[in-house]
Amino acid sequence: MRRRWCGCHRRDVRIARLYNARMSRHIILFAHNIRSLWNIGALFRSCDCFAVEKLILSGYTATPPRREIAKTALGADEWIPWEKVENPQSAIQQLSNEGWKIVALEQSKRSIALQEYSPPEKTCLIVGHEVLGVPEEILKLCDDVVHIPMLGKKKSLNVSVAAGIALHHLRSYNHD
Repeated sequence: MRRRWCGCHRRDVRIARLYNARMSRHIILFAHNIRSLWNIGALFRSCDCFAVEKLILSGYTATPPRREIAKTALGADEWIPWEKVENPQSAIQQLSNEGWKIVALEQSKRSIALQEYSPPEKTCLIVGHEVLGVPEEILKLCDDVVHIPMLGKKKSLNVSVAAGIALHHLRSYNHD
């Protein structure tokens, strides 16, 4: 009996190749001065969703174990690798020396729209304070700055929502 292949098989093979290419991209999320414990928990969940290798917490960003973080992390804080750094500038410099492209998610004069950004193989995405954003002293250390175009009246998003959008772009971007 002759076996017939449908177009579904070819589509599945294409999806598998695309998935493998996207998973070869390495991502670290760097959260600086995040004040809301619930936002920190949501960042852990987004890290799980988008296969982020590590979450780095700096400044006055709280660390697990905390009930409020666990509530929104839904367990992701137990398996996502994370570390707390006391000096964000030296940690960023070390990542840069290790070949990571340092990218801030921030609205600034030098930022480019997220959808126009072509992520490299190793990206460290920096997000900052819910109101004040990423401080200038950290922006100066960044290779690139990206922003999410805002089409409505409000000109900003919740930090965990914005990080999720940016992580989705970094993980799903296709160079083709």
